[in-house]
Amino acid sequence: MPLRLAFTLVELLVVVAVLGVLAGLLLPTLGRASASAQATGCLSNLRQVGIALRVYLDENRNVLPVMQNRPRGADVPVGTAVEEVLARPLGNTQVLRCPADRARWFEDTGSSYFWNFLLNGQRADQVKIFGLTVRDNRVTLFSDKDGFHAARGKGREKNHLDSDGLVKTFFVLETEPSAP
Repeated sequence: MPLRLAFTLVELLVVVAVLGVLAGLLLPTLGRASASAQATGCLSNLRQVGIALRVYLDENRNVLPVMQNRPRGADVPVGTAVEEVLARPLGNTQVLRCPADRARWFEDTGSSYFWNFLLNGQRADQVKIFGLTVRDNRVTLFSDKDGFHAARGKGREKNHLDSDGLVKTFFVLETEPSAP
């Protein structure tokens, strides 16, 4: 009598149920890994923007560019948008697209990153904000336009590029409410 190699319906349902449970356990982990990869890509893009800005400064006697952030649905004067001013030093303006930009900031405004327009036209070594000289050379130059990286947790949704070349995650210190 030949040997039967088949599953019963109960065995098949048990296997499908086990696979469903495993998939349910793995999907959140895979989602976090994907969000982490996008955040890393965003940090890399900001680092490249920082290098392009350094090239711009070297070519323009250490004077920061005059750039404007393009609002959604509006134009800025020709030649002043971030993607226009940094196009040559960047080589590829796709660097201005955060991989986690689901709100379509890049498509609508030309950049997923916000330029600190308070620095327009200033010497990089003599930065003033609202008339006050910045002494520690740690001014935010660019930051994410939106909380693209919310999966990293509260207060860590945005990245920024400092004038010292460091690319970091925004963070908020949370304090415990004081006891009465």
